Amino acid sequence: MSNKFRIGFGYDVHAFGDNRKLFLGGVEIPFEKGLAGHSDADVLLHAICDALLGALALGDIGQHFPNTAEEFKDIDSKVLLKKTYELVREKGYSLGNLDSTIILQRPKIMPYADKIRSTIAELIDCEIDQVSVKATTAENLGFVGEEEGAEAYATVLLFEIGS
Repeated sequence: MSNKFRIGFGYDVHAFGDNRKLFLGGVEIPFEKGLAGHSDADVLLHAICDALLGALALGDIGQHFPNTAEEFKDIDSKVLLKKTYELVREKGYSLGNLDSTIILQRPKIMPYADKIRSTIAELIDCEIDQVSVKATTAENLGFVGEEEGAEAYATVLLFEIGS
């Protein structure tokens, strides 16, 4: 049985690391440290990849782009999102909309939200009004509030092409 609509949820978290650039939603954000990870550690794009994969029960980002594979070492997460969305299209689906939230204490992200939205829309070939990016702090609580890292959540609605 085919489902005309599929919903997916994604989550990712990364600690801050020294001598790294900060990338969020495919955009370099000026800050004194970046997120640590095997790739460029773009926590938002990773959450979006997981949401897309989850919507179609295709596993998770770690299965498709393992952090043990040298080919993904320091890879630009925009490449991972494009490859993930190609899988979505191959399965006969397209994005209805994406809703996401970045949680970090600093830096402030909202001045970059429109650039992030347009970058994501370009990567997955959709309109900017299909992409929502919100940001919040952790109110100085936990590892995010103590400025040790960042996390992101994403939810997607996919629809079957031709429906």
